[in-house]
Amino acid sequence: MKRIVLFSQKSCSNCKDAQQYMASKGYSYRLVDISSPKGRKEFNSTGARSVPILRVGDQVLIGWNMTKFEKALKSKD
Repeated sequence: MKRIVLFSQKSCSNCKDAQQYMASKGYSYRLVDISSPKGRKEFNSTGARSVPILRVGDQVLIGWNMTKFEKALKSKD
């Protein structure tokens, strides 16, 4: 399975939706809290300006969209 990284912050409802979905499917992922200095630095490297951001393998998805997430997870990139 591809490596999944979720860039999130506590006040983000879409981030919580993404977390709940991945937990319900049993997907393991690394959660990066952009409120911490280390998390903010890693988040800044994505070039994005808002959360949630998902890195699925080599793909970066901006925002939470279950269909796009599943498609990225199943693609052969």
